[in-house]
This record gives sequence, C-alpha cells and structure tokens, in this order.
Amino acid sequence: MRRFQFHRDTTRPGFRPGLLVTSGLLILFALSMLIKLKLLHDNLQLPYIDMDATDTLIAAGSLLALSFWVFWLPPRGRFPALAALDVLLTVLIFADLVYFRYFGDFLTVPVLLQAGQVESLGGSIAELLRLKDLWLFADWLLLLGFALWLRTRRRGRQAANAGYSQAGTGALSDSGRGRRLIVRFAAGLLALAIGFSAAFFPIRHASQTWAKNLLENNWWNMSMYNVTGLFAFHAIDAYQYARTAIGKGQELPPERLDEIRAWFDETRASRSGTAQLLGRYKGSNVVMIQGEAFMNFFVGKKVNGQPITPNLDALRADSLYFSNFYHQTGQGRTSDADLGANVSLHPLPSGSVFIRYADNAFDTLPSVLKELGYATNVYHAYDGSFWNRTRMYKQMGYDRFYTEKDYEIDEPLGWSIGDRSFLDQSLGFMEKTRQPFYSFLITLSSHHPYNLALTDDQKLDVGEFGGTTFGDYLQAVHYVDSALGDMVARMKKDGLWENTIFVFYGDHDYSLDEREAAGKIMGRELSDFDYDQLMAQVPLLIHLPDGALAGTREEPAGQLDIMPTLLDLLGADAGDYKLMGRNLLGGDSSGKPLVVLRSGAFTDGEIYYEPSADGVFENGICYDLKTRQKTDVERARTGYEEAVKRLAISDDVIARDLIPKLEAKP
Repeated sequence: MRRFQFHRDTTRPGFRPGLLVTSGLLILFALSMLIKLKLLHDNLQLPYIDMDATDTLIAAGSLLALSFWVFWLPPRGRFPALAALDVLLTVLIFADLVYFRYFGDFLTVPVLLQAGQVESLGGSIAELLRLKDLWLFADWLLLLGFALWLRTRRRGRQAANAGYSQAGTGALSDSGRGRRLIVRFAAGLLALAIGFSAAFFPIRHASQTWAKNLLENNWWNMSMYNVTGLFAFHAIDAYQYARTAIGKGQELPPERLDEIRAWFDETRASRSGTAQLLGRYKGSNVVMIQGEAFMNFFVGKKVNGQPITPNLDALRADSLYFSNFYHQTGQGRTSDADLGANVSLHPLPSGSVFIRYADNAFDTLPSVLKELGYATNVYHAYDGSFWNRTRMYKQMGYDRFYTEKDYEIDEPLGWSIGDRSFLDQSLGFMEKTRQPFYSFLITLSSHHPYNLALTDDQKLDVGEFGGTTFGDYLQAVHYVDSALGDMVARMKKDGLWENTIFVFYGDHDYSLDEREAAGKIMGRELSDFDYDQLMAQVPLLIHLPDGALAGTREEPAGQLDIMPTLLDLLGADAGDYKLMGRNLLGGDSSGKPLVVLRSGAFTDGEIYYEPSADGVFENGICYDLKTRQKTDVERARTGYEEAVKRLAISDDVIARDLIPKLEAKP
C-alpha cells in the first residue's frame, strides 16, 4: 500500500507560521510592549521608583503568561491574535497613563465599572493628552502594513494555485497531526511556565522581604505597581476585587469584629461633644458646600496685586478656619470627599464606595440630622447618575437630590451651569424648605480643565500666568469665590445667615504639576515635601450663627473630622456612631490629632510621614514640621501603626458592611 509522504507545499496559499516563526513573532511582540511599558514608566516620573532588570523580567514574564495561548491556535490565527493582544494592551497602557495624569493612580476594576463617567470627562481627557503619546501606537503602523502584505500575498497565491487539490499534495496522517498538536500544546505550556515563573517568583520574593505584607496591606496602588509591574498589578487587582465581592457575604472572624468594636470604644471620647458646646447650636440650619478642586495654598494670597479669594478671606474674619486641613480622598476623588465629610470613613484603596457599596448601611450626617427633625437635601447641577449619586444619596438618608434637571441653565459655564447661578438657584430651593434643614451642595465650575469662558468683569488679572492651565485654574477658583460671596450676601439679606452654620471645604487637589507656579503664589521656593503637603491640603471654614470661635486653627484636621464636629454643635453625641474622625472642637477630650491619608501618609502636627513605594515602614520618610527637614523615621513608628490600623478597620467596615453588626446589642 502506497504511503503518502507529508511535505510542506510552498505553493499553498496563506501564511502558516511554524513554531519558530511564532516564537519570533512573540519576541517582537514582547519587545514592542516592553518599550511601551518603559515609555509609560518614564511619563509617570514617580520618585523612588526605578524600572530595573527585575522589573523588566517581571514585565516580560507577564507578557509571556498573557500570550502563551497563541501556540495553541491554528497557524493562520497566530499573527492576528498577537496583533489583537497588542492593541488591547496598548489601549490599557494608554488609558492608565491618561488616568494617572489626572488621578495620580492606575485604572482598577471598580473604576472600570464606573466607566460611564469617562464620557463626561471628555474635556479633561483632551487636556491630558500629549503629542509624544503617539509613540505608544507606532507599531500599529507596522502591524497594519504586515497585515496588508499577508492579505496581498494570500490573494496572489490563491490566484496562482487555482484548482489546488488537497489530495494531490499528500495529506497529513492522523499520527502526524497528533504529534503536531502535542508539540503545539507543549510549546504553549512551556511558554506559560517560563512566563509565570519569571513574573511570580520575583514578586513573591519581594512580598516576603523588602515589600513584606504589601499585597495584604496595600494602601497605594503605586506601591503595588513598584513590586508587580503594570500587567501583574491589573491581574492582582482583578483577583482582589473578585475576592472582595465574594468576601462581603462571608462572616468576619469574631476576634476581628471584637478588635474593631474595641477600637471604636477606645476612640469614643475623641468624637464625643463637650459640655460647653454640645447642642449649643441645636436647631440651626446647616449649609455645607464642597468646593471642586478648591485648594488651600492660594487662600489669602494675591496675584498681580489682586486677592484670589477676597470673599473667603472676608469670611475668615468671623469664622473658624483650619489652615492645615487635609483631603483624605482616594480613587473616588469627589465622591470620596463626600464620603469623608458625610460618613466619616476612609475611602477604599481601589474604586469609589459610592459605586461599589451603595447598598451598605452607614451612619451618615443626613440620616442622623433627619432623626433630629431636619429636612435633608443635596444639590448638584449635574447628571444624578454620576458617581452613582442618585442611588447612594437615597441610602444616605437625603429627602431629595436636586440634579441638573431641576435647574434652569441660565448661565452655561464649564461642565454645567456656572456656580453663581447654581448657588443662587439652590438657595431659592432652600428658602422653600422647612426649617431646620441640612443642605449639602457640590460645586462644579472649578473642575479640570478649568478653561471657563468668563466675561471680562468676572476675570482675575493673573499676570504672568495668563494663557496657562495654572492661570485658568486661578480664574476658576476666583469665580467660585465670587459666587460664594453672592450666596452669603443673599443669605444675610434673606435672614438665613443668623440661624445657619455655614461650612465650606475643598474636595481634593487640582491634578496639576505646578510646583514653581504655586511657589510664586506663596512667595517662596517649594521643596518636594512642601509641594506634596500642599497638594494634600484644602480649606475648611466653619461659620457659626453668632460668629463665635472665630480664628485660624493650625492643628491638623481632615475631612473625616467634619461630621463629628458638626454633630457636637447640633446636639448629637458623635460617640454613639461608628465614625473615624474626631471632634475638632473637643479640646483635650479629642486626644492628639492624627490625620491619615489614603496613601498611608499621616501627620500629627509635629511630624509628617510619607510611606515608601515598597510599603516598608523604615523606607518611608519622616519630616519635622518645624524645621521642614527629614528626621528620624522612628518618630513616626506609633503613628504609622495607628494609621495602618485605621485604614484596615475602615476597609473592613465598608467591605463587610459592618455598621449594623457593630451597633447591634450583644
């Protein structure tokens, strides 16, 4: 019986890469992606984080682990598969880069789940793009050219081999086909084993040595990235999100629940009211305004001889003003500031509580005031679905959420109507609301990219900053300050001012790298530490109905402290609730101040500790706030341990929906 001998038919149409050719394509793919990762890393400009040989090994291993399966595809499908993977990973790198420029962080699964918000960020995203970003897509031209060449080659050979017959060239025997499948399968497994080992073992070694416990106690995604590289970071993030979603329904070990309950009991005095102030302003209205990207460094300052915030400066004369007030936001940004002020819990290390845990039970400022007989409303002239606000605000206990649908768009400016019209219309709604009321307002005009179309009479002469994004930012906050002034004037005219606690604070930093420009406003050159601290600080102003307690306070405070402070003034004991802030007016009973940021940085008024990218305490930097110089890191040991504890407790309270369990009677 004649046996057909299999041979490669070089005249057969199509491009059919063997294992060697596939390996070559894989190497080219990996090299291309490594170059893109290097471009990303160079753009991040992260201090203390260098991309060394180990990082390159982890990145190469991650790429191999992501692409091993191309060996298992039919020959003609391997190049298209690698090309598609190249496109997907390039888009991920680019998205991470743009997201980092605004948020100082990478995309995570929770952020992707709120991806509908990206559409609304169109103007900001355009502002964040750079011409040099096109280098990330340079290899797409090569991919396109190679694909067109393959298509032309295939068509040419199909025409030349019309009438081609499989039987005429010999068929591959079943045993030969089986051997080829085994070889392909083995090649894919080998690639997976090599890639996984190259990525996993360096990460495991780091997590057990210089980055010990980082994966369990991550407080900053850049620390994770420093250990894992970009692709492994996203894989771990997806795993941790899935584990969190599953873990929410699981019972917390009783000893951990007891530990958390004990912490709230031990810190009760720091939240509770004082005999002198408890209920002193009971029955007063509360108007609290959260200022978009409204920072502290320009308050009380001038540019080109003109005050930047003249109305806020005037209000400070008879109000409480905290000059060392910190925003405590994470990836949730504006929604995290809202959470801190109205729920007094830390934000999550990944994503927004408003998105991920809107169905949780929380102790909230509106719900507590509602029990005291307050009408509770929230005002924001934008899409109610943004940050999942409609759902979250219902859970928080607000009577009504006024969205853009409730406002007349009579001053189109920036993202929506200008804050002047927004605050004026909101005040009109309040005057029709029964008293006492709690009104929470979120401004929008000073949102990135800050390029408001202001009229000449609204503009601030920013001098040398004209035509720059920093100058646009100063214009935007000056406009917001003017809108605040108009609102206060109307409240005084209409008789609301004398019976209202008025609160204004900033939500987060301005997402700009403008150290030199900020230094000019402050009148001194800023060090790296100066600017890091500046970026973490926003204003907090509290005006009481009788103008009492006026003055500037320099002790550190944070957004989580707002709720317990207001509850004291209004007659509710914040010690009865599971809050993580302290009463800023509690005197000695409030204990030594400690403001903990989501990054793991903290301050107690004497020192400021910045964690290292590897998460090891000893590798962090401790600054003496009097000398503004580095000091012995051991001075931060106690504060560091407490900061880690607080972040972990807050994360457990949120992720496990613990408030009902903690407040349940034994």
